[in-house]
Amino acid sequence: MQADVRSPETYIGYERAQQFMSPGGEAQNRVHDYAAPKALDVNDWGLTGSWKVGAEQATLAGVSGRIVYRFHARNLHLVLGPSKEGKPVRFRVSIDGQTPGASHGTDIQADGNGTVTQQRLYQLVRQAGPVKDRTFSIELLDPGVEAYAFTFG
Repeated sequence: MQADVRSPETYIGYERAQQFMSPGGEAQNRVHDYAAPKALDVNDWGLTGSWKVGAEQATLAGVSGRIVYRFHARNLHLVLGPSKEGKPVRFRVSIDGQTPGASHGTDIQADGNGTVTQQRLYQLVRQAGPVKDRTFSIELLDPGVEAYAFTFG
């Protein structure tokens, strides 16, 4: 099964980030408005919206934002934390532009909705059937969330 995993652990902070594809690259330690990448190859990713990218994480500075990732694996996990004030952050996941349905991870519902309540690893995608290249998107619906790293299984 591990032979189907072609996506590596991917860090969101600028110190260890690779294959970040939003136009202009990551702006270090300051709030910046990011645009979605025009196209994503496998293991490319990007941000949309107003984010502050630090050495180890990106913090959503705007009211809402998005992270997109083109991956090849059965499972997708993302380390997330709530706002500094500890307020929960709502989010919605899609796979190839659709709700996850039966491919939803243990931390979201079939419609893609979930909530960040504490800093931890969230399982967002758990696919059945053949593994193929997919485009993952997480829309964060409240400000202040911190995103650290993707892992795959």
